[in-house]
Amino acid sequence: MAAKDVVFGGEARARMVEGVNILANAVKVTLGPKGRNVVLERSFGAPTVTKDGVSVAKEIELKDKLQNMG
Repeated sequence: MAAKDVVFGGEARARMVEGVNILANAVKVTLGPKGRNVVLERSFGAPTVTKDGVSVAKEIELKDKLQNMG
């Protein structure tokens, strides 16, 4: 595996947009007065139940580096 992975153009944009869409779909259920609860599982301690979109966004980490960057 190379030390640096250089990706540009349409492929890079498409993968970053996929990451943005994944994050948006996870966060959008918490928005508004009818926002739903989300359960966050962490490597330590008990799961956390929250309606906070920022907490949900911070906990999401995608395997694909470009998707995670988006």
